Amino acid sequence: MVIALMAFCANFPYFSESIFGFFRPKQAPKSPFIRIFELLVLYFVVIAVAYAIESSIGNAFPQGWQFYAVTVCLYLVLGFPGFVHRYLRRRTH
Repeated sequence: MVIALMAFCANFPYFSESIFGFFRPKQAPKSPFIRIFELLVLYFVVIAVAYAIESSIGNAFPQGWQFYAVTVCLYLVLGFPGFVHRYLRRRTH
């Protein structure tokens, strides 16, 4: 469930033109900096949800920097399909 949430949140900024799904930016395409900001915020949301689930089951284990390095890498890999769709796919009109 957490990995599915992570995959959804990692791809959401690439498929949505509104900021966090609520606010429309004034410029037509959303800037890459806004997409990166959304990725960071949604990463912390996923980590908070995962921590809440782990705490509700039992004791939450303390995590070191290695855990966060792996989860950031997993998050970026799961977001790669959205990146390809947004920036690398050839557009035919």
